[in-house]
Amino acid sequence: MLSLDSLTGTDLVLVGMADLAVIREQPVTLCTSPLGACLAVAIFDPVRKIAGVLNSMLPEASIDPKRAGERPGMFLDSGLTALVDRAVELGALPERLEIFVAGGARILDETSYFNIGNRNFGVLESWMKARGLVLVAADVGGLSNRSLQLNGMTGQVRLKISGQPKLKILCKP
Repeated sequence: MLSLDSLTGTDLVLVGMADLAVIREQPVTLCTSPLGACLAVAIFDPVRKIAGVLNSMLPEASIDPKRAGERPGMFLDSGLTALVDRAVELGALPERLEIFVAGGARILDETSYFNIGNRNFGVLESWMKARGLVLVAADVGGLSNRSLQLNGMTGQVRLKISGQPKLKILCKP
């Protein structure tokens, strides 16, 4: 997990592949590189100004439990748990979290044989349903790369979609 304790100003903070970050009342924007089949999950507690981003590669930690213990963000299920747990440690309430997701494209899998993006989204839906959490907005699937940006103070979520010159606003506060 990224260490963000010393950041100030309006920095852009890259949450790398298989990683996650959670901040509280910090004027930074958490962002990802282009996601491909990976999913970026953004969470925001509007009362406590707690924001977090998970940039996850694979659906389930059962594929490699040892690696999931070392890098929970690699897998969607273990990464989601770590993301929400860290937000709760900082004072967020799970029922107050606004949850957004982007990614899950079919970039290199034209046959749909593996379709990791779709499998990732299915795991997300099951994980959230089991905890009574609701997805506020999503931009997933298709054939385009996206990168996600989450403003740590306002909760605004923007997407940069390959081939499009302007950022798309997924959620306005």
